[in-house]
Amino acid sequence: MLDTTLTGKVQKVLDTFGDALAARDIDKVAQMFAEVSYWRDLLAFTWNIRTVEGRKGIAEMLRAQLDAVDPTSFQVQAGETPTEDGGVTTAWITFETKAGRGWGLIRLKDGLIWTILTALQELKGFEEKKGSARPLGAKHGAAKNRATWKEERDTEAKSLGYETQPYCLIVGGGQGGIALGARLRQLGVPTIIIEKNERPGDSWRRRYKSLCLHDPVWYDHLPYIKFPDNWPVFAPKDKIGDWLEMYTKVMELNYWTKTTCKSASYDEASGTWTVVVDRDGEEVTLRPRQLVLATGMSGKANKPKFPGMETFKGVIQHSSEHEGPDAWTGRKCVVIGSNNSAHDICAALWENGADVTMVQRSSTHIVRSDTLMDIGLGALYSEKAVASGMTTEKADMIFASIPYRIMHEFQIPLYQQMKERDADFYEGLEKAGFDLDWGDDGSGLFMKYLRRGSGYYIDVGASQLIIDGKVKLVKGQVKEFVEDGVVLDDGTKLPADLVVLATGYGSMNGWAADLISREVADKVGKCWGLGSDTTKDPGPWEGEQRNMWKPTQQHGLWFHGGNLHQSRHYSLYLALQLKARMEGLDTPVYGLQEVHHKG
Repeated sequence: MLDTTLTGKVQKVLDTFGDALAARDIDKVAQMFAEVSYWRDLLAFTWNIRTVEGRKGIAEMLRAQLDAVDPTSFQVQAGETPTEDGGVTTAWITFETKAGRGWGLIRLKDGLIWTILTALQELKGFEEKKGSARPLGAKHGAAKNRATWKEERDTEAKSLGYETQPYCLIVGGGQGGIALGARLRQLGVPTIIIEKNERPGDSWRRRYKSLCLHDPVWYDHLPYIKFPDNWPVFAPKDKIGDWLEMYTKVMELNYWTKTTCKSASYDEASGTWTVVVDRDGEEVTLRPRQLVLATGMSGKANKPKFPGMETFKGVIQHSSEHEGPDAWTGRKCVVIGSNNSAHDICAALWENGADVTMVQRSSTHIVRSDTLMDIGLGALYSEKAVASGMTTEKADMIFASIPYRIMHEFQIPLYQQMKERDADFYEGLEKAGFDLDWGDDGSGLFMKYLRRGSGYYIDVGASQLIIDGKVKLVKGQVKEFVEDGVVLDDGTKLPADLVVLATGYGSMNGWAADLISREVADKVGKCWGLGSDTTKDPGPWEGEQRNMWKPTQQHGLWFHGGNLHQSRHYSLYLALQLKARMEGLDTPVYGLQEVHHKG
């Protein structure tokens, strides 16, 4: 009997799709897509993070990958009902490949596929031991000289890196390295995380004391262990630090503190890295097969050099070095920059009685926190979303299912709503002389973040200080430092006891240059950005974040980073790639990123 329900109609499309794939009828598959269409794949078909566009791009990908992937069993996900809105039918799907099992999201227009997301979720034969497959833990019965859990952990910690080698070494023990380490632990990949600080979480604790998350709690969970229901919406930095420290312990991570990477080199013949580290004064040589730089988007401080800095009698700090406002009560403070850190630092200094001036060098996008939570995140990451049945995993997949090529089209109307809702707020900022922008195309914060990782502030109160003139605002470029202050290009002199350079961070491949070589850094190229040909995101169009969470032009070298949401979501796909290689699975990579910019 013909199933005329929406589920039946979608399943019919999936059946035809699956049959054409099984028959290797690539032309038929391509014709099932709309002329303007997008297939975003997270490993399942490409062993890459890759979006292919249009019938031609889809056909080219399938010709290269289909035999190796051998996809089957396309189904509407059990327990999920497709929806229809504005002529677009959306459905959750599941499928299998030769290597694993996956799920995704499909959108149909006029019976044709408009967008599809296919994401590998687990490898056949190498599934995580969870749920009904969880380990027993206790060893029932009796045996002489058997080791306890603690004794086994102590033995592993003593051996790994000395008597045995890790398969994977993660440089950087912030949220990114910790999330990836947890994924790899569950997949049985021997891994060491190295961190320069004394304790897990210190990368948060050591920042300026007013720092807190500007993203809400529902957006920020780590893998496996979600924040409890009474966790604050915006967590203070020290609370996040304590959570990360707890997490490394309960997830049984091999985490080396007080450890720095001195050098790294790769032997192509053996496929092995030689990494020399200083572990609390002891030089240790590690030989992993995979090296992950999880040093963070906000790890490589950008410290511009200005004439006269050596003559300045006050204190110059990068925002990453600024400890907080306590020493600056009654003193003159100048903050160079006008993005998140600059606003946070200005507000904290003003609260502590300092005389504060912000130097705005270029326009900044500002969105009020409450408005962003309501309009920008509420449908996916909020208490209301949770109450409606939205899980973190589903929210991540919905967000991931929107191709970057058209994501700005979804964002523009949202930020137009924000502009209208908070019109009085923006009028006040403009009257104060603040130079606002909404992104090159009006698409706001998320696209700015994805394209360039900078240029915005989520307002949690500092903007009102600027509106009220409590934090003074000047605009211009720094010309030079003098003994007692900073001189701008228009001749304005700003007396200062403290100058904070809230000047952002450089590309993550700068760490590759420092730890490995400039040659390898240039071989890999720039990290982050989409190639949108907008400000600070030069073309050509690349369609995915450059070099992030996927194979690079340097064998065995990977980059992992981003905000807590990205660290959580993409850590799965990076971990699956590493596990597949450890087990010797065939991982033919489609569309390895070309290098257009050296970073």
